[in-house]
Amino acid sequence: MSEKITVIGAGLAGCEAAWQLAKAGFQVDLWEMKPVKFTPAHKYQGFAELVCSNSLKASRVNSAAGLLKEEMRRLGSLTVPCAEETKVPAGGALAVDREKFSDLVTEKIKSEPNITVKCGEITEIPDGNVIIATGPLTAGGLAESIEKLCGGYLSFHDAAAPIVTYESLDKERIFFAARYGKGDDDYINCPFTKEEYIEFWNELKNAESAPLHEFDTQKPKGNDDFTVYEGCMPIEVLAKRGEETMRYGAMKPVGLYDPVTNRRPYAVVQLRKENSGGTLYNIVGFQTNLKFGEQKRVFSMIPGLANAEFVRYGVMHRNSFINSPKVLDGDFSLRVRSNLFFAGQITGVEGYMESAASGIMAGLNMARRLQGKDTIILPKETMIGALARYISDETVENFQPMGANMGILPEIGVRIKDKQERYQVIADRALEAFEGFMREV
Repeated sequence: MSEKITVIGAGLAGCEAAWQLAKAGFQVDLWEMKPVKFTPAHKYQGFAELVCSNSLKASRVNSAAGLLKEEMRRLGSLTVPCAEETKVPAGGALAVDREKFSDLVTEKIKSEPNITVKCGEITEIPDGNVIIATGPLTAGGLAESIEKLCGGYLSFHDAAAPIVTYESLDKERIFFAARYGKGDDDYINCPFTKEEYIEFWNELKNAESAPLHEFDTQKPKGNDDFTVYEGCMPIEVLAKRGEETMRYGAMKPVGLYDPVTNRRPYAVVQLRKENSGGTLYNIVGFQTNLKFGEQKRVFSMIPGLANAEFVRYGVMHRNSFINSPKVLDGDFSLRVRSNLFFAGQITGVEGYMESAASGIMAGLNMARRLQGKDTIILPKETMIGALARYISDETVENFQPMGANMGILPEIGVRIKDKQERYQVIADRALEAFEGFMREV
């Protein structure tokens, strides 16, 4: 193939994108700034470095993480077989020896004749065919270049509230309504009595927070206006400021009436639709830095959330990501520049394998575009297809990164009480849709 492609970043996403292109016969320049320069989080010289946990989550196919990896395997993933070859005992999870995993991915990339590894920092978006896979700590000149091209749609922090599935809510404890009856009944409301509120407040103010890493509080170079968490005060910090603080903020009950009591609740937690299908809802105003276990314990005290399934816990850390619903298509290409693709956490997919999967799709679709073929988005029933649709869904407001979870998939239309049985049906449907789609294309 005469066309050459530039891939920026040799993390999981960049390596997968380069691998797909190379296997399609294209020449790839893979740029990686290590070891000339490291981000504050990276320490190892190898590619596909796992910065935090060494776990790639569940292996079983009837789980969100396992289904994702199975779809990746069927697309010719580089990282999934490397992970399986370097795995360490971890029960039902796929965990790896970090260094062996990185070394194996690096070896395979460097031994691929169609990939030329180039060392150095890219400070602006190159011309030509480009895939940007620079990760959640993208900064400096490249970040400025991306922000300019994306019309300012680049965030430098991730302050997100938890997200729960609608299916798991106790419908008898909640009600739909808009404040003062203005607009449609778009919000789910969880009403508190005074006693419930006091108990919740006491637990919340005393809950244990997660530690911040040093790089979470650093200002990205070239972004002088950056202020960590400005306007995104953690709900637990507000709780510590006094008993009534939350009732004048995220939990204010004004303009709402509980249809059961026909009275205004003492306090209210509101849930807002997270996706167009209405299968996911976020807890409005509940940005938090609590440990995940504490979030599950304390937020399950919210009326209606006793058995809530949390598909994403709240996080507060440094994270660079574009507002993908405004600028990206579901094939991971930029709407205003069709030969520029993004992959990895910078697109708003969250997690190691989610990043790698987006790299597969970006590389595959870049190859198809250069071959004169239509780009593809996997069916909405598949995990990769659902993630692609989530990050490109123009109806999503207040966009925050999302990892693989069963809540982003369409409902199966039948009630199956046992979770594992239900997830198995969902997984079987996903793989059937995957195979049918791939036969067509």
